[in-house]
Amino acid sequence: MRKRAAVDPPVSDVPPEDLMTAVEQLVRYVRQSATAGGLGATASSALGRLGREGPQRLTALARAEGASQPSMTQLVTRMERAGLVRRIADRSDGRVVLVEATDTGLEIFRQRRTERARALQHLVDELTEPEQHAVRVALPALARAIQDRPPSP
Repeated sequence: MRKRAAVDPPVSDVPPEDLMTAVEQLVRYVRQSATAGGLGATASSALGRLGREGPQRLTALARAEGASQPSMTQLVTRMERAGLVRRIADRSDGRVVLVEATDTGLEIFRQRRTERARALQHLVDELTEPEQHAVRVALPALARAIQDRPPSP
């Protein structure tokens, strides 16, 4: 694949709105590249969170995904029928129900992650060497900044 020449303005000249547009385009492109399981965006995001973070209370999952509890309950029920998640009792408090990804759900999570990583790699491959280096430094730095932030209330 032919790499394009770097003709972009210096980073300090790029307005924050343009950076946001770039992030939105990147996220949309990478998300659309994941097709395993035929999941919608919300189901994919919830399954991804369960795959990365493990079992969660339905209320916590809804809050983390920015969904109402009734909407998340409906989504979890559909995902449960599809064999992607199951409800289990919390070992520390049997009255509490957790949602966890099944083996099938975890496999779809892994497939989707592989598809997204491949799509991102294709994009990076189209960049010049300096741009590739910048991406490989900037993206992990942004991830660290997110992880280091205190949780939102």
